[in-house]
Amino acid sequence: MRVQIAARHCDIPDSVRTRAEEQVLRLAKYDPRVSTADVVFEEERVVRRVEVVLGVHGGEPIIARGEDAEFLTALDKVIQRLARRLKRQRDRKTNHKAPPLSDGVVGD
Repeated sequence: MRVQIAARHCDIPDSVRTRAEEQVLRLAKYDPRVSTADVVFEEERVVRRVEVVLGVHGGEPIIARGEDAEFLTALDKVIQRLARRLKRQRDRKTNHKAPPLSDGVVGD
């Protein structure tokens, strides 16, 4: 998975960057079709925002945003939201086809 991290109007410590990359890479276990992740950190006065856009191969991109006073807590909120959405999508995918009929077992 390709992870791209950007900062708007702020500087991000290296520890936050590495944590963001690690957390986003863990999301691939919920859906292996996730191919790209764009993480955007933004700061406006006392509010810090984190936005993550996951590109899913063969599907719609998944977008989540989080706000808090600190980047780490905003990042944790975003990761929780994305994990919840990916789990829900995985649970919705079920096999709606009936199992194949076995050969030779016909009412005698």
